[in-house]
Amino acid sequence: VQLQASGGGLVQAGDSLRLSCAASGFTFSQYYMGWFHQAPGTEREFVAAISRTGNIQYADSVKGRFTIPRDNSKNMVYLQMNSLKSEDTAVYYCAANRGVAVAAKFYDYWGQGTQVTVSS
Repeated sequence: VQLQASGGGLVQAGDSLRLSCAASGFTFSQYYMGWFHQAPGTEREFVAAISRTGNIQYADSVKGRFTIPRDNSKNMVYLQMNSLKSEDTAVYYCAANRGVAVAAKFYDYWGQGTQVTVSS
């Protein structure tokens, strides 16, 4: 099983960024996919998740700014981040779970993380 997150970088407040997560080694279409972030000294926090059928959940802090499309034909999930704020600065992780969950502890598989830094 492998989840490979990419697309992070240094941007300015108000900019957009799209993260990608390539999945392999499991039946991607059967899994609930999530994005989490973790800033230094804090716990890993839920950002967004999408179910097998396209039902989506967002953290309140990103509603209206982030979207989480998935492409089952390519085994990919994305995090489109718009109107970025300095408080979005963190390492972003993609994760996979068989069931619906927003808590990190319930996720089965994790990617390595990609750094997003938003300068104000």
